[in-house]
Amino acid sequence: MTVQPLNATLISNSKLKFNEDVIAKIAGMAIRDIDGVLSMNGNMLDNIADKIRTKEDLTKGIDVDVGEKQAALDLEIVLEYGKDAHLVFEQILRSVSQAVESMTGLEVVETNVYISDVMTKKDWKKTE
Repeated sequence: MTVQPLNATLISNSKLKFNEDVIAKIAGMAIRDIDGVLSMNGNMLDNIADKIRTKEDLTKGIDVDVGEKQAALDLEIVLEYGKDAHLVFEQILRSVSQAVESMTGLEVVETNVYISDVMTKKDWKKTE
């Protein structure tokens, strides 16, 4: 089977758009394995919903603004006690921007990380 080239008019008249939740989910998936990030924090409603929900909400604690070519993210995390916050921050920037840019083509122009708490891994596991 031969692949037909796309019509130039079709390409110029068409757009690929992303829901903010999609970008938040990509970021959440990129962050979840970073050493030093115990969890993402959301607002009070998110925390209540977590008690009811059976699946992990990968978008919790992530706010996104998406434009046609760029995205900006605000992340709220719990930092593991003893970890270097600056190194964790740099790993988050690297992971999130690489994942979002490679999957969507959107340029990540800003990522703000708010550390809302610091806990030992042992204390954090007690709260789950």
